[in-house]
Amino acid sequence: MLVAGCASATDTASPETSGEAASTARSVVAAAPPTVEVTELLTGLNKPWDIAVAPDGTLLTGQRGGGFVARRPDGTVTRPTADLSDLYVSGETGLMGIALDPGFASNRRVFTCQGHRGDGPTDVRLVAWTVDPEWTSLTRTGVVLSGLPSAGGRHAGCRILPAPDGTLFVGTGDATIPTAPQDPHSLGGKVLHINTDGSPAAGNPDPASPVYTLGHRNVQGLSFRPGTGQLYSVEQGTHRDDEVNLLVPGGNYGWRPDLEPGRYIEAVPMTDPDRVPGAREAVWSSGMPTLATPSGSFLLGPGWGDWSGALAVGTQQGEKVLLLGLTPDGLGVERQASLLDGRYGRIRTVSGQPDGTLLVTTDNGRDDVVLRLTPRP
Repeated sequence: MLVAGCASATDTASPETSGEAASTARSVVAAAPPTVEVTELLTGLNKPWDIAVAPDGTLLTGQRGGGFVARRPDGTVTRPTADLSDLYVSGETGLMGIALDPGFASNRRVFTCQGHRGDGPTDVRLVAWTVDPEWTSLTRTGVVLSGLPSAGGRHAGCRILPAPDGTLFVGTGDATIPTAPQDPHSLGGKVLHINTDGSPAAGNPDPASPVYTLGHRNVQGLSFRPGTGQLYSVEQGTHRDDEVNLLVPGGNYGWRPDLEPGRYIEAVPMTDPDRVPGAREAVWSSGMPTLATPSGSFLLGPGWGDWSGALAVGTQQGEKVLLLGLTPDGLGVERQASLLDGRYGRIRTVSGQPDGTLLVTTDNGRDDVVLRLTPRP
């Protein structure tokens, strides 16, 4: 199937978007999207939250309600067994982010972010597993990081991004705890930077803490811009202003919903420089209404033509893959287009691959699919 997406509107800014973010959003120009070939790789799934690809080409995904699915390079499908007896599934929480250890070729280690319910407090945890060569079983090897807040399952976040230096970045949600985003001692509403054993990575603002950035609502997308080393997050907004943010160590991105003591007030701006002095403005903001943006990944390879190096963003309410062409300095967006408009429903994860394809998972709750988008001239 060859699909050319529809270009989106030229003005995505809300009157409530302020400062640099508003002017950036208003300057975005609609552009012609690339043509892609769409291939269904896996079908009949239920909310496949994330996807990872092994060096041999095996594709691993997990369904939010529990259970892993692997597709081998020859097309055969296995459902690896795994002990998920403590999995906490509620609202937006369950089996979420999946990533392969940077040393997977030798250690066959897999990381997952998942809700946890046991004898102690319910939380979200980063769990380590090893997978057998036949992709028939995942065996737990330990908890890498625990204590990510979870309150009734809302705003769980938890996207895992392996870095080139072998460390891990982890995006988290604020769990609707009013003080969490601005509390440096809470792991909620943050981007964390850790080693694969869970210890804080070198270069964090506080060497004793995994916190890399703060002031986030619900970070569900993380991606490095090719050739630059720039790290971007994609964040879900309230009724307005989904955001793309350029992350810097110690950066505060301005989400502070504790307008009244003890209450989680979502009427405040996503980026609030008045109540959070020095808050960093978003590179892109959706305006109103939100598209619901749960993922982001850069397009790799020359096959994308003028769109090579653009940021692809999954949208749930928007039911499309949004393409954002960043300015050369990476501080704004100069053009945008979209793919798959309404064709597959809600989009959860987008994942740019070294072979130049884009993997996509849907989030409809029934008959969900994993797609491969291949750019075509």
